[in-house]
Amino acid sequence: MSVLVDPPLWPNHGTVWGHLVSDTSYDELHAFAARAGIPRRAFDHDHYDVPAERWDDVVALGAEPVSTRDLVRRLRASGLRVRARDR
Repeated sequence: MSVLVDPPLWPNHGTVWGHLVSDTSYDELHAFAARAGIPRRAFDHDHYDVPAERWDDVVALGAEPVSTRDLVRRLRASGLRVRARDR
């Protein structure tokens, strides 16, 4: 399993957000998010938005903490990255 999470750095809606991705498959990502109780509406093309207050929870469930740079690099290498122009 390769579910990754980057630090919550992006402000919106009164909190900061990180990103949860899989570098294996969307099925793996959706299954992990469901186990973590993250609603499907938090899915944004190739990642789930994770509020800061849930970050420790997803790490405790097995998400690998990585830098934002590593998360994007690994997502691109997997072929699962959705380019901004395709959103």
